[in-house]
Amino acid sequence: MRTIKIRVNDKVYKHFMWFLERFRKDEIQIIDEDKKFHSVKDYLSKELNELEAGKSDFITLDELDTELEKTIRKHEA
Repeated sequence: MRTIKIRVNDKVYKHFMWFLERFRKDEIQIIDEDKKFHSVKDYLSKELNELEAGKSDFITLDELDTELEKTIRKHEA
């Protein structure tokens, strides 16, 4: 599947969306790119760059479990 970005005039937007919605979900998926989308995309890109550069810290599942238990106890009090 490919992704394209199209700028649509407000006058025809409603008609254009009507047309696109005629396709099945496995043929066309409408992706709403709002501020949150871009914020998450930027965050994930940064995290991926750090991972690829070897700057990420990893923990074991046991360490994660311990940290989660500490956080739960902290917020239960």
